[in-house]
Parts: sequence; structure tokens; C-alpha cells
Amino acid sequence: MSSELTTIGKKLPWPYSPAIVTGKAIYTADIYLPGMLYAKVLRSPHPHARIVKIDATEAEKLEGVETVLTWKNVPRIKYNTAEKNPPNPQTFVYDQYILDEYVRFVGDQVAFVAAESEEIAEKALNLIEVEYELLPAVFDPEQAMKPEAPKVHESGNITGEIPLSVGDIAKGFKEADFVFEDKYKLPIQHSLPLEPHVSVAGFDEVGNLTIWTSTQTPFLVRTKLSKLLDIQLNKVRVIVPNIGGSFGSKQDMVSEQIVALLALRTGKPVKIIFHCEEMFYASRTRHSGMVYLKTGVKKDGTFTARQCRMIYNTGAYASCGLAVLDYGAWEFFSLYKCPNLDLKGYCIYTNIPVAGAFRGYGTPQVNFAVESQVDMIAKELSMDPIEIRLKNIPHQGDTDPLIDEVIRSCGLQECIEKGAEAIGWLNKRKNGKQGVKRRGVGMAIFTLCSGTKPALPEFASAIVKFNENGTVNLLHGISDMGMGARTTLAMIAAEVLGMPLDDIVTCTLDTSSAPYDKGTHASRVTYVGGNAVKLAALRARERLLNCASEKLRVSKEDLDIKDRTIFVKSNPSINVSITNAVNFATFGKEPEAIIGEATVEPVYNAPSFGANFAEVEVDMNTGELKVLRLVSPNDLGKVINPFGARGQIEGGLIGQGLGYAITEEQIIDHSTGKLLNTDLKGYKMTSPVDIPDVDVIYVESMEPTGPFGAKGCSENCMVSIGATIANAVYNATGLRIKELPITKNKILKAIKIG
Repeated sequence: MSSELTTIGKKLPWPYSPAIVTGKAIYTADIYLPGMLYAKVLRSPHPHARIVKIDATEAEKLEGVETVLTWKNVPRIKYNTAEKNPPNPQTFVYDQYILDEYVRFVGDQVAFVAAESEEIAEKALNLIEVEYELLPAVFDPEQAMKPEAPKVHESGNITGEIPLSVGDIAKGFKEADFVFEDKYKLPIQHSLPLEPHVSVAGFDEVGNLTIWTSTQTPFLVRTKLSKLLDIQLNKVRVIVPNIGGSFGSKQDMVSEQIVALLALRTGKPVKIIFHCEEMFYASRTRHSGMVYLKTGVKKDGTFTARQCRMIYNTGAYASCGLAVLDYGAWEFFSLYKCPNLDLKGYCIYTNIPVAGAFRGYGTPQVNFAVESQVDMIAKELSMDPIEIRLKNIPHQGDTDPLIDEVIRSCGLQECIEKGAEAIGWLNKRKNGKQGVKRRGVGMAIFTLCSGTKPALPEFASAIVKFNENGTVNLLHGISDMGMGARTTLAMIAAEVLGMPLDDIVTCTLDTSSAPYDKGTHASRVTYVGGNAVKLAALRARERLLNCASEKLRVSKEDLDIKDRTIFVKSNPSINVSITNAVNFATFGKEPEAIIGEATVEPVYNAPSFGANFAEVEVDMNTGELKVLRLVSPNDLGKVINPFGARGQIEGGLIGQGLGYAITEEQIIDHSTGKLLNTDLKGYKMTSPVDIPDVDVIYVESMEPTGPFGAKGCSENCMVSIGATIANAVYNATGLRIKELPITKNKILKAIKIG
């Protein structure tokens, strides 16, 4: 294979873009099957109650209603909506029934209806009579931890906890010249992708259950449905059309079991589409909670002891809360070098909607606390925030203290230096902070691993299949949620095979034909999935060269491939096209299919690194905060797909990161448990008028265990935005805000206080 890259790192158009931007792409909501029914969910009006009586008689009599399901006539099997394979009850607690006699938050599922139209199904919901016994509720995770708090589940309110330590924390604090202690509060953030949760269930010609759904984890959906419905695994088929965004919320199975049950009961296909308000209740949010920090530091800025107490609010059911907590712990341990570390993390049940996977997966919460406090420590030590970070950050060759792995690649120092230069750090930090409108700059660093190893088993599979005309079909089990994963993985295959990108077609994700995969999450697609695609392509390439070697009567070691041509390296005029070589293999004396397949388990989790810088303006009269500019240097290893990487970074910065920092918060009435902002007027997402200038900088550290040197990309860029903005606000105003989002009311309150 040539050392000169022809596809990797090139700005190539996405083959799937025209269909998406012209509206021709098919999404789950576009699927219609003859005789299809429509599903609706009756949801609890109470935060905690027992269903004493439920009567669906009148609803079932309504013309056009096919069936109504309640907790009395659905499978009674406990499960976890985010359960991974292989099952791990210690990480993924089985605490939920499909329908239960107990409801644990406003919006919890009470009954399912299938009818001939959405309107009829909606009317049927109003005819279901439910008598509730109201139970005491708890909404605050710290209150829920108290022994006298109402129990959300009989097992208690602490879903699980993580105790981790390295070194001697007491000794570390004793050696410190200064000790800093702070508390930080994090909000509930909602993912709200453009496409809501949508699923369709039906049957093929031999009666196998088929689910079309916008999911990140089709194989895990298949496994869970097989268990819950007691259907043989190979008789459950999950197909993933185009996905209109997810950001983690479609990692859980939240709608598929509804349509599957109703389809099995009625014998007809069933579709469900969650409406906007329903998404706020029924989807998954970022974990809110508190982070307590205690840090010991020498006069020169060297950390001697770092201690953290994390309290994450997982809501009424565990989902992946313990895994999210674990990732937050990794961020705390891995962000800075320190010989003495101690962490206690708690995942807490409360009577609010369920928190789950969300871009960053538990790390933005910890990062906001850590990176805010590091700036505060720098201020007290009269150090520049960059100086204290450069003194303590990890480098290539250091050992990650939590997973005991040597860091093979790390461009964090270069990210900091390039970001500081791009934002004009020295000049803008020194500017006087006078007048009504004050400007300042801030920064914060981040790290995030590529994949789930070692917390969970990690591997990916791929199949590269040559067609008889020399083109290629690429099969893998990775969902593309709109971020261009299909293009990135195809680029890896094209590079290995010496073919143009247009010759690689990624097949529709279908569990009946694609190889098994754990799903699209944990920034694993490029690193883990890319390694699988690369190895599968190499194996297909090997078989192709064998055929060409026979046809050209030269040793395969003397051959190379470029521009769809297999040629002798010492004499390129002796060559054969890929098409002819494949034809020779397919239709020759001994027919052979040119196929490569691979399953790859990564060596470790190849952390990505980076820094975010921001320039802000604060109006000291109104509290209005404007983010004027963001600079984001990212160490992604080798950038495979520059268009895709930029889209991921810009989207992460302004799509979730900026909203988390300054506008987004799900508000819950603690007297009723009801959500107070369940539309896009009340829930303030960032809009085009909020978007600042954005500079993306690539630092290519070349990860030796990644495909062509690549690492993960999709989540890390947004991890430190909260702290970046908070630190910039402090630089502009001298106001330290320890609670997100940083709204104008919080700024005005801080101005009034001090």
C-alpha cells in the first residue's frame, strides 16, 4: 500500500449529501406499510403513584381502536433501556418494566394504544380511566440520598456508587501549600434532535418481526426485544434508515418495544412518532447534579492532591447512569497529572424524567467544575491560567492513572499554544475591564477516550465485498446519525483499496445482513469501527492482489493499487484494472468471491485531547452575555474526513456546548414534578443569532493504534465549553459563576452580590 495518502485527509464531498439536502433521503417517519396502525402513549400526571385501578373498556370500544395495553397484559420482565451486550447488571441496573403498576415521574408510561389514525389513538387515551394512589416524591438528588427520603425504588435511591483512589490523598493534602474547596451545580440539558423518536414494527413474509427505527444501537435493540418478547434472536430484524440526529438520546430503547408489542398483539404494522412535548418527558437528558472539589497545590502550581465528589441525578430509572458516572470519573482522573487522587461518585434516583447518554457522557459536568477551579487556583497563585495548565497536563509517554495505560499520542500542549495564539490571549487578557460592556477571554482543556474500553467490552466488525464490476459494498453495524460516519468509514476502505470514494457504497444498516456492532456511541466510530474497516479492506485487498498476481504472472509483493489499477511497482505499464481482476476471480476456472471481513478489539481507548478558547462580552447593566468568538484546537490524531471533523466540532461547540453553557436548562416544578418548559419557546436552545465566529484548528498527533493514526472526534470538542465561557466571563467581569447555564439573571445576581 502506498505511503502517499490519496483519500484520507482530503476534503471530499459526502456521497449521501444530495439526497439529504434535497429531501429525498428516507427517514423512519417516511415509512408506510399497508394497513399500518398508529400508537400513542398514556402518560402519568403524577411524579410518584401506584395504579390502583385502570379501565380501558371505553377506549377499546372506540371505533378504529385495535388494542390497548396496560401493565396487566404485557410481559412482566425487568430490563434496562440502555443495557449493553454482554449484559452487566452491575453497570446497567434492571429496574424497569415495559409497563408497571407504579409510575415514578410525570410522563411515565401508563398505557399504549394502537388505532387506525393518530387522532383516534389520541381520543382513546382520554377514555382510559386510571385511579392512582399518590406517593411521596423526591426531586433533588442530595435530598434523595438522605435516609428519610421517599424511596423511588424499593432498593433505595442510590443506584450505584464509584469509589476510586490513587496514591495517598491525606498525604497529598498535607504536602500542599494551599487547599481549595468548591461546589458546582449542573443543569438538566435535553438533546432535542431534529428527528424525534420514531419506530415502525411489522412482519416479513414468513412472520419475522421487523423494526425500522432511528437508533444508535440496532443490535442492542434486537437483543432486548428478543428477551422481552421471548422471540428467537434471528426472527427479530432491525433496520436503520437515515437518522436525523441523536446526540445520545437514541442509544436507549424508548419507542421500539411499544410498536413491537402492539404489532404482535394486533398482527398489523404499527408506527409511533413522539411529538415535541413528549420528547421532553420520554427521551433522555444529560445528568444534572453537583460536583464537589478539593484540590491541594504547591506555590509553584503543582497539584499534590485532587479529590472529587460527584452526585448525578439519573431520574426515575437508571438507564446508563452508572456508565455515565464512570466516564465522568475518567475525565477527573485523566485531565491532569497528580500523584494523589480520590473520587466518590453517586448515581441517584429521583422522581424526574430519565437521564441517559448525551454527547460527552458525564464528562462536561466534571470538566466544568475542574476547569473552573483550575482558573480560580491560578488567580490565587498569581499565575496565568495557561501557565498552571502547562505545568500539570499529561503528555505522550505518561501513564493514565485510572486505566494504567501509556498515552501513545497527545498534542494537548500544542493545542493550548495554538489556541492562545489564535485568540490573542496575552493582549486580550491584559485589556482593562472598565465600562458597561466588558470583554474577556477564557480557556479550558478537555480529554475524551475513543470507545468504551476498559469500562465495557469493545470491538467492531466490518465486511468489504467486491462486486463483479469492481465496485465495493461496505457492511458494518454502525449507525450514521447525520455526522458522516458512512463517508469516513468508506474513505478508509477507499484508501486501502486504491479506489475512488464513489466506488464504495455503504449498505443500509440491517441486523439481518450487517456484522454485529455495539453501536454509535463513546466516540468509537472512527477509532474502533475504522480499524475494523481497515483490516477488512486489507484482507479483501490481499485476495484481490492474489488474483492479479495470477493474471499478471508476477509476485503479489511486487504489486500495488492506485486509481482503480493494479500495477507492478517497478514497471507500472504492466497492470490490470480492478474490474478485470475481479472478473478474473469471479468468472475464472476456480471462481472466488473477493470478500474481506474483520472483527477488531482495540488495544486501548486512545484518548483525544484539546482546548477551547472563548472571547465574550458582558453588559454590566443588563447581564446580557454575548459569545463573540470560539477557537477550538483539537488533537484527533490523523484527521480522516476534514469536512466531517469540522462539522462535528462546530456542531458540538454551538449545537450542544454553547447551549449547555449559556441558555439550556430543563426546569422542574418541585411541588408537582411537572416540566415547566416543554416547547422551544420555554426551553432556550441557541439559535443562529447566538452563533459566534468559530475557528477550528487540527493538531495531528498520529495515534499509532488508530486507523491511519486517527482517534475519536465527535464528543470531545464540547466537553469544556461550560468552563471556557465561565472563565471568560470571570476575566471580563471578575464574577465567578459556579452554576450552568450562565444566564443574564445569574450574572445580574452576581453583580448585585459583589
